[in-house]
Amino acid sequence: MSRYYDEWAPYVSVAARRAQAEREIKKLRKKGQAVAPVIIEGRAIAATFWGKAWCDNLESYRDFETRLPRGRSYARNRAVLDLKIAPKVVEALVSGAAIYEVRITIAAAPEAHWRSICRDCAGGIDSLVELLRGRLSKAVMERICRQDQGLFPKPSEIRFSCTCPDFASLCKHVAAALYGVGARLDEQPELLFRLRNVDENDLLAHLDTTGPLSAPAPAAGRILESDDISALFGLEMADGEPAAPAKASPGKAARSAKAAVPTPALRASKSKKAARRPP
Repeated sequence: MSRYYDEWAPYVSVAARRAQAEREIKKLRKKGQAVAPVIIEGRAIAATFWGKAWCDNLESYRDFETRLPRGRSYARNRAVLDLKIAPKVVEALVSGAAIYEVRITIAAAPEAHWRSICRDCAGGIDSLVELLRGRLSKAVMERICRQDQGLFPKPSEIRFSCTCPDFASLCKHVAAALYGVGARLDEQPELLFRLRNVDENDLLAHLDTTGPLSAPAPAAGRILESDDISALFGLEMADGEPAAPAKASPGKAARSAKAAVPTPALRASKSKKAARRPP
């Protein structure tokens, strides 16, 4: 438990904390303050690529490991009443024995470091939508999420404060807010780029000069439209409309017309065959 200087902090049950959190949210909203609580369903903090990647990175640092379990429990139990992510800063209200204000500042990604990430990922990202959904090649994802060299902040780039009386360098309320960031990235992955003060569009800067992951479009003149297909095979399309007749070239039309007119020799041959038939 946390200490109130010379006394142990009173125990507050999960149910009591949730009720307190709901009352506080209602009070803040009555005052006209917009609040964005972190709502987690089930045990998992995050379900999508970016949220999981943030939590995995957070848990990889020994600097935080002693307080992360309590923070994870607080986050799961909806103790993070409000969480706002802006460039280089996270601000949160966390419910504990009281309502505490948490502020986490995160350094912007160094320009040279960000350029290195963009350069290494050049040509591997051909869609911003796919980027934010985390549906990219393993090599690209590994580069962006690489520990100490990717986009996620290192412990040395994080500073935090909390209004609670806990003497620990990283209290459970700050840990809960850090997990809240992972949950929020599930819904808005672009916030990771805002937080590190970089533009995700920079990752697409070399799209025109490198080969994209997706297959190139067929060359012009090699795509058959539905009308062409129906005309080619003499089919009717699904809507019941007859297929348009294929247009023959002028040369083909002339040869077809010529073949349709019987020649004198052909007429004589037909007459002899008719004469040989028994009556």
